[in-house]
Amino acid sequence: MRVWGLKNCDTCRKAVKALEGAGRTLDYVDVRANGVDRGDLERFFAAFGDALVNKRSTTWRGLSEAERVGDPVALLATHPTLMKRPVIEADGDLTLGWDVKTQAKWLANGN
Repeated sequence: MRVWGLKNCDTCRKAVKALEGAGRTLDYVDVRANGVDRGDLERFFAAFGDALVNKRSTTWRGLSEAERVGDPVALLATHPTLMKRPVIEADGDLTLGWDVKTQAKWLANGN
């Protein structure tokens, strides 16, 4: 299972703690420290569309209007902390965020 997030993000820490507590082995990618491969960003955007861009973040508020209307994948490649997190992938399935539905999917029956 691979998780993309930020090590200082409360939601990401909760997700990692719960997943590890459920016996999952994680490959964690800190998007600030390691960045995100362009191919991964394109896959994520194909799966989640505009929901992938966290428009409530301080990074988003600091962008110019011209930057905001550009290619979202290029914007995420330049500013990986704009990505909503965590993105979790296992067995070809992708999820975004750590809501009740996502928790049920990854924590139920070792799925």
